[in-house]
Amino acid sequence: MKTITNPSESKWKKLTERPLIKQRKLMDSVEKMFYDIHRKGDKAVLSYSRKFDYPGQETLEVDRKTIAQAAEKVPEQLKQAIELARKNIETFHLSQREEIRKTETAPGVVCWRESRPIEQVGMYVPGGTAPLFSTVLMLAVPAGIAGCREIVLCTPPNDEGEIHPAILYAAQLTGVTRIFAAGGIQAIGAMTFGTESIPKVEKIFGPGNQYVMAAKRSAQFYGVSIDMPAGPSELLVIADETAQPSFVAADLLSQAEHGPDSQVILLSDSKKMIKAVNNELDQQLEVLPRKELAVQALRNSKAILFRDMENCIAFSNAYAPEHLILATENPVLLSRGVLNAGSVFLGHYSCESAGDYASGTNHTLPTSGYARAYSGVSLDSFVKKITFQQLSEEGILSIGPAIEAMAEAEELLAHKNAVSIRMGSVMAKKMQLNEEEQQ
Repeated sequence: MKTITNPSESKWKKLTERPLIKQRKLMDSVEKMFYDIHRKGDKAVLSYSRKFDYPGQETLEVDRKTIAQAAEKVPEQLKQAIELARKNIETFHLSQREEIRKTETAPGVVCWRESRPIEQVGMYVPGGTAPLFSTVLMLAVPAGIAGCREIVLCTPPNDEGEIHPAILYAAQLTGVTRIFAAGGIQAIGAMTFGTESIPKVEKIFGPGNQYVMAAKRSAQFYGVSIDMPAGPSELLVIADETAQPSFVAADLLSQAEHGPDSQVILLSDSKKMIKAVNNELDQQLEVLPRKELAVQALRNSKAILFRDMENCIAFSNAYAPEHLILATENPVLLSRGVLNAGSVFLGHYSCESAGDYASGTNHTLPTSGYARAYSGVSLDSFVKKITFQQLSEEGILSIGPAIEAMAEAEELLAHKNAVSIRMGSVMAKKMQLNEEEQQ
């Protein structure tokens, strides 16, 4: 990693840039493929899948028999690990359920909010260079808790035309309703428009490379919601002199190995620490099976020496990382300054891999600086919040005059009349009751 020493704040914007494919060219590719998929459906999706993934692909949907047989191919130890992760993810997301709280905002005016599931959701699970079955857990578990009726999963086939058995096993375990062997832009396009095989969904979830992220952005123009702009993985580590260089190097490589467009950043107030971490990177790279991918990612990465932790936190907030590790003496205190991050890992033993797999938090997080405005996936991502209000006779009388005045000022007299006619009805009823009582 290239080392930079005490950059001035005027240079921070340049230093926070991510490695990107030319966006115009990228979006042109997405729109061309979307147009084909919209017109030709399965035929177009299969054509692109044969071109980019498996040349011999004949069908898109994975049949029930294949899904059932996948369990036999997953080692028992891995099944136990998946179940532990599933349970922790379920526990954490169950804690996010909200109780219905009814509030009387004025006499006779009661308001509240309730959650309703998004009925059809689509999950994109990367499966190219690494079969991310953990993403199935991260998305399908909260979707099930929310009560989503249809959970569609798209994932690319390998070079033998198969889906990794752990992906199929995790999908079956978590209640995914249908699985399709489709990846990249073509998978997002299929879930956006719907094809003869792949259903149209209301919202698309899941991480992916820059092509997938661009396709998700385009999906929004066609009325399909997305979880967030989640693209190539990234990690920022803030390490002081108390950090373990071997731990920090391992964390940096854990994200660098995702792919050549991933990015990792090391910030420190210790020149000695940066040097030690770089030495560890060289050693650990030599035994890393995905060395070539990690090396390419490290070319996009950097170590920055700052004068103090205050500057480290300030730069981190400017970068807005997907993952942030505070490998410092007092990480809880330091974390109070964190404004922008997808997920934060506190202390020397809180490795980012814990959040990726089994601590319980969700690993589908905003990248490319979107953590300034977006949150990671949660139970709320799979529901809509619907507001309710109920006015009694007392209620319409208590706020009616204010509504009439505001509607009249906005020259929306039908709005005013909807209130006035009700108030008149209530007043007439009251007058009638008074007359009956006097008789």
